[in-house]
Amino acid sequence: MAEVEGGDGPHPERAVLVGVDLAVRPRSARAGLASARLAAVRLPAEEAETSAALPSGAGLDAEESLAEFRELVSSAGGEVAAELMQRRSRPDPATLVGAGKVEEIAGVAASTGADLVLFDHDLTPTQLRNLEAALPCRVLDRTQLILDIFARHARTREGQLQVELAQLEYMLPRLTGRGKAMSQLGGGIGTRGPGETQLETDRRRIQRRIDQLKRDLDAVRRVRRQQRQRREAVPVPTVALVGYTNAGKSTLFNRLTGAQVLQSPRMFATLDPKLRAIELPSRRQVLLSDTVGFIRNLPHTLVTSFRATLEEVEQAEVLLHVRDAASTYGEEQKAQVEKVLAELDALKKPRIEVLNKMDLLSTHERAGLAARGEVMVSARTGEGMDALREAIDKALHSDPIIDAELRVPQHEGAVLAAIEAGMVVHRREYEGNLVRLSVSGPASLVGRLRQYRVRGS
Repeated sequence: MAEVEGGDGPHPERAVLVGVDLAVRPRSARAGLASARLAAVRLPAEEAETSAALPSGAGLDAEESLAEFRELVSSAGGEVAAELMQRRSRPDPATLVGAGKVEEIAGVAASTGADLVLFDHDLTPTQLRNLEAALPCRVLDRTQLILDIFARHARTREGQLQVELAQLEYMLPRLTGRGKAMSQLGGGIGTRGPGETQLETDRRRIQRRIDQLKRDLDAVRRVRRQQRQRREAVPVPTVALVGYTNAGKSTLFNRLTGAQVLQSPRMFATLDPKLRAIELPSRRQVLLSDTVGFIRNLPHTLVTSFRATLEEVEQAEVLLHVRDAASTYGEEQKAQVEKVLAELDALKKPRIEVLNKMDLLSTHERAGLAARGEVMVSARTGEGMDALREAIDKALHSDPIIDAELRVPQHEGAVLAAIEAGMVVHRREYEGNLVRLSVSGPASLVGRLRQYRVRGS
C-alpha cells in the first residue's frame, strides 16, 4: 500500500475491509486459551487436542478475524474507511461474496472515497478480475496485503529477495486477472493479438526473474550453511524463537540478550533473522535466534520464499514458542504456528511453550493458566526470565551438563578463569599450590580440561 497525494500532501490510502465468513459456527464451539483465562480452569487434555486440530480459521469467529485483518491494514500503513461482513455457506465462484454484496461494496467504496477494497480471503484470478471490473477502485486480497507488509518491512538484501520472489510467484498465475492494475487483455473472442503477445512476454520476463531470485537465494543459503558449519565447529546450541506475529518475540529477544532489535506493535516488524549469545544458569552459552512471525493462512509462497530465513528454525535444538497470553484466541494462534512448523518438518523438535504478556492479566486469570505447565513471562517487565532460562537449560540435550572434580595449579590463571566463566563452582578447596574444585559444566568444556580431572570423578 502507498500514500496517496492530496491537496494537503500525502495521506494514507483509505480502504474498505470486507470480511468473509464461510463457516458459521456457534461461539460455544470454540475452545482455547481464552476460555482457560476467563474460566480460570485447566482445559481437559482431549479438549485441548481437539482445539489444536481445528482447521484454519476455526478458532476465530468472523468479528475476531476481521479485527486481526484490521491490524494487518494498520501495519501496511492504510486507513480503514468502512467495514463490511458477508456470511454465506460457500463462496461465489465469480465474485466470492455474491452479486448483491458486490453492489453494496461498490456503493460504500464510492461514498467513502476509498482507494481500495481489501478482502480478508484469498481471491482466485477470476474473482479478482470480476471484482475489479465491478468496483470503482483497486482490489487486494489477504495474501497480497501480507506480501505488501513484508515488502515494507524487508530491510536486508536477503529479505528483499525473499519478498520479491513471493510476490512474483503469487502474481504469475494472476496476470490475466489483474484487469485495471495491469491493463492486460484477457482470453476470449476479440481479445487475442498484441495484448496476448504482451501477456506471454510478461510471463516469460517474470519467470526469468523468478529463476534469478531462486539462484540468488540459493547463494544466500550456501553462505548461511557455511556460517552454520563454522558455528558448529564450536558446540554452541541454537534456540529459536517462534510464534504468532505480534506475540512479543522481539521484545523477549531483547530482554534475554540485551540487544536493541526493533520492537513494534505492528505485525511482521521482524523479517530478518537475528542471532545473539545468551548465558544460561549452568553457564552454558547458547545462540538465540529471532525469526519472522507466523499468521493464520500464511501464504505458502512466503513459507517457501523465506525458507533460507526459517532454516534457523529447522536447525535449532530447542524452539521457544512465544504466545500472547492476553489474546482471546490463543489456541487458534498456537494451531497456526504448529501448522507452519509442520511444513518446516520442525514440529517434533523440543519445544517450550512461553506465555508472554502476563503483565496484562489479572491475578485470577494467571491462576487459571498456572496449572497448564507453560512458562509464564512478561518480556516488557522482565517477569519470569529466570524461570525461562532454567527451562531452556533443562531442554538442551547436546553438550550436556556433567559434574566433575578438578585439581588445578594456582599458577594456571587462564584455566581457572575458564572454569569461572563457563562452569558453576559448587566447592573450592586449597591444597598447597593446587585448587580443588567441585564443578558442573558443559561436557565439551570438562573434556578440554580432562588433564585436571581427579581420577574417578
